[in-house]
Amino acid sequence: MRNIKLVLQYDGTNYNGWQIQPAEISDCKKQKGIITIQGIVQEAIKKITGEDTKVIGAGRTDAGVHAIEQVASFKTLSVLSADVIKRALNANLPDDIRIIDACDAELNFHPRYGAKSKIYFYIISNSHIISPFLYRYAWKIPHKLNFEEIKHSSEFLKGRHDFSAFRASGCSAKNPVRTILNLSIEKLHAFDFIGIRLSGDFLIIRIEADAFLRHMVRNIVGTIIEVGKGKTKSEEIREIINSKDRRLAGPTAPARGLFLEKINY
Repeated sequence: MRNIKLVLQYDGTNYNGWQIQPAEISDCKKQKGIITIQGIVQEAIKKITGEDTKVIGAGRTDAGVHAIEQVASFKTLSVLSADVIKRALNANLPDDIRIIDACDAELNFHPRYGAKSKIYFYIISNSHIISPFLYRYAWKIPHKLNFEEIKHSSEFLKGRHDFSAFRASGCSAKNPVRTILNLSIEKLHAFDFIGIRLSGDFLIIRIEADAFLRHMVRNIVGTIIEVGKGKTKSEEIREIINSKDRRLAGPTAPARGLFLEKINY
């Protein structure tokens, strides 16, 4: 038995998140758009090896969320080299899912439980006009935002807290305590994309934590943007955290602006 480690990139726009859905087994349901990254990759592996195997991902990205570096693994009895598996998978996967690397890992390697931290970043376009090349990957907020207040509010989120106020109702995590190791907010007036420079006003919010609750990043982004709009005071973030009440935090930011950037082991 072998354990193959995969590094993937994907555009999550056309998918119902990473995790396979029970309804995905039905072809009828697939026609209605219930398609996941995990399910597509598992189908490709079966075509290559003939095996029904489960692909385990490091992060269960939500519907519409993208990945620059998702890590996954699967067990196989195949004698094909990892490089051949990589090339065969890419030949059988849609163009918006790519295997960047594949290698043999220790049998006890687990992409999720072995991760020391995960990094996500979120893109906000703070302009009245957003480039047609970027609208699928950024949250457009044409209103004026107070950048300094947004940065100030983010300081209260760093460290180890009970993040119940920032978890989705369907979150299955038994323990809501997480540690945000780093949280940075950068303001840019230009954005490099596919070899060209796009002008505008952008905010890049980058969060590294030991683990994340469901919708945690998007709920944090939605909350600190409320601060930037003047609807919430930056000091209230501490009260929201202590309340453990999701109703007191801000709205969930759209999925399209969120990227899984890196998994650290």
